[in-house]
Amino acid sequence: MFMHVQRLINEIVPDEPDPAAANALQEGLGGQFGEMRTMMQYLFQAFNFRGATGKPYRDLLYGVGTEEIAHVELIATTISRLLDGSPQYKGKATKPVDEPGKGGATPLSIALDHSNIHHYLVGAQGALPVDAAGNPWSGSYVYNSGNLVLDLLYNLMLESTGRLQKCRIYEMTDNKTARATIAYLIVRDQAHENAYAKALESLGINWGATLPIPKTNAEQFPEVKKLLDQGLHLKQYTFSADNLSEAGKIYRGTAPASMDGGELTTQTAPEGFPMDIAVERPEEFGPGLDPELLALVQATAELELKDADDPLVAAKKK
Repeated sequence: MFMHVQRLINEIVPDEPDPAAANALQEGLGGQFGEMRTMMQYLFQAFNFRGATGKPYRDLLYGVGTEEIAHVELIATTISRLLDGSPQYKGKATKPVDEPGKGGATPLSIALDHSNIHHYLVGAQGALPVDAAGNPWSGSYVYNSGNLVLDLLYNLMLESTGRLQKCRIYEMTDNKTARATIAYLIVRDQAHENAYAKALESLGINWGATLPIPKTNAEQFPEVKKLLDQGLHLKQYTFSADNLSEAGKIYRGTAPASMDGGELTTQTAPEGFPMDIAVERPEEFGPGLDPELLALVQATAELELKDADDPLVAAKKK
């Protein structure tokens, strides 16, 4: 059973809209090595886990998989913010919408010139479950062999590849909104590499001579270094509201030397950051509640409050 806390796992730093950066981030969301893949892969491995004696490993998969849900939320919201208002359409007093030959403005003209046109055609300036080329996310990406060692090795490789791709995306943009999210995900990928590496070591697997690949030296990115200095790569969240997770039996001790060392710790969940709701986009015909609907909602609420205060109505309900 999962619960949603209305806070983002990392802050979305404000900056100018950037549709091109939004499209690059789609790879980190819906690509073969993106956040939708890691979320589904780890959760399905946890759902299908067998053997009660292996509970700490199942709980580790559940904890990382649940965090990946928050990563999907974060990166999708970031993409939406990078697209939100990007046409910068203010309209004109006389001709707010284009009429051929009349000099009006074209509200969504930017969609023809910037990256993924589907962000505007079908997404209403929001994220889509696709990669950067527009290919739909596929469940065939998910690897769940039923063999714990194979799954852990594959997961370690997946986190390494995901971190590589995010480092590339970081190099593609200087947008503060994009880079803040990318840097956070780079560091959390390293934390998850630590998780799967320690799990493999606890099973006697000597993985360190080969993985992780590549050595990205991501600490060269200022936003990443700041998070590494805070030790974010050495924490793993259990998201266990009832404190029954045994993931701490694995995620403890010193991180592998190839992962920069340091003491590993677990905690229930991060504090998170406030969430807001994007403004209406009338040019996308997605304005939220129009005045008539809003009036109806308010009238209904007032009627329900009046009934709640009426003792006769309350008595009839009993």
